Parts: sequence; C-alpha cells; structure tokens
Amino acid sequence: MRDTLGVLLAGGAGERLFPLTRDRAKPAVPFGGNYRIIDITLSNCINSDLRHVYILTQYKALSLNRHIREGWTSVVAQELGEFIEILPPMQRVSANWYMGTADAVYQNIYSIGSEQPKRVLILSGDHIYKMHYGKMLDQHEESGADVTLATLPVDPSEVASFGVVEVARSGDIVGFKEKPKTTEIRSPFNPNMVDVSMGIYLFNTDVLLPALMQDAEDPSSKHDFGHNILPNILGKYKMRAYNFVDENKQQALYWRDVGTLDAYYDANMDVGSVSPVFNLYDSNWPIRTRVRQYPPAKFVFGEPGRTGMAINSIVSAGCIVSGSVVRNSVLSQDVRVNSYSELDSSIVFSHVNIGRHCRIRRAIIDRDVQLPEGTVIGYDQSEDKRKYFVTPSGLTVVTRDHSLYENTVAPDFLLET
Repeated sequence: MRDTLGVLLAGGAGERLFPLTRDRAKPAVPFGGNYRIIDITLSNCINSDLRHVYILTQYKALSLNRHIREGWTSVVAQELGEFIEILPPMQRVSANWYMGTADAVYQNIYSIGSEQPKRVLILSGDHIYKMHYGKMLDQHEESGADVTLATLPVDPSEVASFGVVEVARSGDIVGFKEKPKTTEIRSPFNPNMVDVSMGIYLFNTDVLLPALMQDAEDPSSKHDFGHNILPNILGKYKMRAYNFVDENKQQALYWRDVGTLDAYYDANMDVGSVSPVFNLYDSNWPIRTRVRQYPPAKFVFGEPGRTGMAINSIVSAGCIVSGSVVRNSVLSQDVRVNSYSELDSSIVFSHVNIGRHCRIRRAIIDRDVQLPEGTVIGYDQSEDKRKYFVTPSGLTVVTRDHSLYENTVAPDFLLET
C-alpha cells in the first residue's frame, strides 16, 4: 500500500440524516457509543496498512476536523512520511464548492499529484463495513487492471440505491448503470443476485487524473464517479470487479450505507445485540477512535422498582444508569438515566440527562439534550410529531431545540452524583 494514496470523501451534506446533520457533517455523527461513522473507514485504512490518506471535508466540518486532528493524525508515523490529512475546499482549480464526488477529487488534483502515487483508492466516509483494501490491491495488480471496483451482491429489488455493475465471468466489468429503477443484469456468480458498486474505486493514477480533467471540462456532467467517470472510461481501460471479502467474519456479508435515519438506527442496533451482526469486539480487526477521558460507567441502586441495570446494550464510559432500566440501546459517553426511567431500543448521544420517571423507546437523542422528569417518547406517535422529528417508520429524533424546559431536570442526589 506504500504507493497507494487513499482519498476519503467526507464532504456530503447528509440531508437524509437530518436533523442529526443540522450541526455536524455526516461522517462525524456518533456511532456505536464510542465512535464516529468515519472511524469505521479510517480503521479499515489502518488495518489494511494504508498510511497515506487525504480526507476531503466540506459541510459543517468543525467537529469532524477536531475529531480527526485529536484522534487520528497521531496514529500514523509522520516521521516516515505517513499522514492522515484533512483537505477542506480550497477553490484552487474552481470557484465552486464540491459539485460531486468526482469534482471533489478533481479540486484536489494538485495535492494528489504532489504525492505522486501509483494508485488512488477512493473511499466514502459514511459506510459501515470491514474490508482489507490490500486484498483488493493484490487482485488489481495481478489482473493488470487500470480500475477496480469493489462490488457486493444484492437482491434485484434493491438496485435503485446502487450503481449496477455488469460483470463478465472473467471478472471484467462490461457495463455500468448508476441507480437504475430496475435491471435485467444478474451476477455471473449468483443468478439470483445483482452485483453493485460499494463506492470503493481503485484507480491507476495515470488513468484517474486525465479522466477527472476531461470530466471537469464537460458542462453537462454531474461530476460524479457513478454517473460520469465510470461510464465514460468503460471500454477504454481494463476495469475489474473485486468481490467484497468481509473481515467482519459473519455468515452474511455486512455493508451498510447509513445515509438515512432508519438505516443509521438499524446499524447501531446491529452492534448492540447479543450476537452482534457488526462485531466491534474483534481484536484482529480493531476499530479505533478519539479517546476521551471519562470515569467508568456506573450502575446504582438495587431496590424493587428502582434498580440500575442495562440489558443487551452498549454503555460507554462516564454513563450513570441510576435506578433505571436500559434495554437494547446504545449510550455514548457521559449519559445519565435517572431513577424509575425506562429506555428501550434507543440511541443516546453524549452529555444527555434523562430525568426521573421517563419512558423512551425507538428514539435517537442528540447530544446535550436535557429531558425533564416524566418525558414520554415513542408511545404516542401523534404526540411525538407535535414536539419532535419523527420518521415515517415511527423513529423519533430529539434534538436540543426540541427539548422542553431545558436545564430544569430534577437531579437525583447523593449516590447518583
């Protein structure tokens, strides 16, 4: 991987994750208690020995930049020329902000060229999966490919969300269609499935840079890899498919695009189950993050009806579950759930205080929210819609400006402090 440069796209606005992305970039949204979404892809890079990574940021990037600076730049050996570096929009070759995935890379073409890599690996900062990019590189080199796309088999009913890749039995890519409504194409390796792009592209640099420059000069282009770059170079260069090899080591391949609230919620639930579908506990494939200093989690009181406990849940450092019950939930750092409350199937971001006698289920509670005593969420959808953001599936999202009576939570005392 020494001659390969990773370019991680982390500049999307994340409209479908609103309101979680109202004040933060999508890759900076918390995940799995301790982590941010971008940590998953960055951990893949480190575990794959990819130590030259540019992160292209754009919208609402303050917390993302801080997270990368404080948690990731020291992971690599800078004295050996390794780096994980943030590249904000610099308008060096354009007066516009990034107008698409290809344009984002094109606008940083000088930074890429200055590193003189033989290959460029394009990655996304908002997917949940485990992948060894070195295995993809090995196939790329052995096959003599100019471009390699990581592919994943999906059911034909799901193709509208993906770029459909037509793969010959030899592994060569002979067709590509971005997000068609339907397709008759089927995988040569499984006739019941369709091969789709994972948004992971490995280019020889001498192929990528001319393609980006040609696309930049096309006023009709969407400046997107899936819509423009890949279809335009198809047939001109040797393109290969790389079948996803899952380092998660579960029975089913695990790859999630957490671009919607419901998908994001489901992915978090996957890590907290008894037998986690996405395993955070594999020492052979560690997931890294920025480490903050908090005291250990604490569970207090054991009286009838007032027992502090968490069941089938992730509870991060600094949390106090005080005479309350937490089930099937994910708690980030410094969360407090006060006496007689019940929290079920929910995601709670850091620095949240849930007052006494609250009942909450199927909710995402954003950071710094103070829920007053007796708050009920997830039991009356019409009432929730009056106060909070509710998805069509009934998932409730609570943000700071939706909280009532901020800073009036009646705290528990003594043992609960």
